[in-house]
Amino acid sequence: MTRSELIARLASHYPKLTSQDVEVAVAEVFRSLEASLAKGNRIEIRGFGAFTLTYRAPHKARNPMTGETVAVVGKCVPHFKPGKELRERVMQSAIPQLGTWTT
Repeated sequence: MTRSELIARLASHYPKLTSQDVEVAVAEVFRSLEASLAKGNRIEIRGFGAFTLTYRAPHKARNPMTGETVAVVGKCVPHFKPGKELRERVMQSAIPQLGTWTT
């Protein structure tokens, strides 16, 4: 689902709101999530999952084109861990679509 699809779906579910109002609300939610992660905070949405920052330490890597060794700086990257309810819903709906699934 893309951002525009999300806005269209929300606008159809809430006909009293204009698509511009929904677009502003979605943008504000994403802005708030981004600002919270930028501060290093953990975001937990019950029944959906949690967003955290994971630190990746500096290390040496190899440029696949040239084979040259490159130093990669340490950085924080966003990490999403789905909640139990989301995992269960996805498994229930994905199995009929994917056929036989072995784990």
